[in-house]
Amino acid sequence: MVFCGSVSAYETVLPTLASAPPAAASASVPVADAGPFVVVCAVCGALAAVVMDYPMSKQTEGFTPAYIAASVLTRASPSSVAFRDAFLVHHVAGAAAGVLYALLYLPAALLPGVASVGGVEAVPHAIATLGVAAFIYAFFAHLVLPQRGRGIYEERATAVRGQWLRSVVVFGVTVAVVVPAATSVL
Repeated sequence: MVFCGSVSAYETVLPTLASAPPAAASASVPVADAGPFVVVCAVCGALAAVVMDYPMSKQTEGFTPAYIAASVLTRASPSSVAFRDAFLVHHVAGAAAGVLYALLYLPAALLPGVASVGGVEAVPHAIATLGVAAFIYAFFAHLVLPQRGRGIYEERATAVRGQWLRSVVVFGVTVAVVVPAATSVL
């Protein structure tokens, strides 16, 4: 209620819900633009896999996860997989992880917007980034490695998982930075 001067008249003022700030509303990716968004996310995922190459190349187990993943597709033992095939599978998997990011982001973007980071909403971006990183670590470390990398799993599972976790962190950080930057120019 508002008191109006010396006259005893009151006006009822109803509270209104604040709407999302115009900047945040325009920064989110509309569902109609989902196709280009998914493509951009796939490219960002492939780029994150390229960035991930550096820590993988510096670790003792290096590209072991890539060899094991390629062995699943070629139906060969990890030791008989060519580096070219492992390298290709690793980068295609990075692009697929980018698509997974988009598939996690788009439904989460339906939540009310709080803040935006580059061209994406902050909360859905965090959900999608953490979800993708957790999935690619868990999928490889707890499903693919025990099933396909049997000799490696029995001998060096802890080392491979630890190095894979560090590499996945690099992937997640790269996605966390690159997706907002790339989508801000859409």
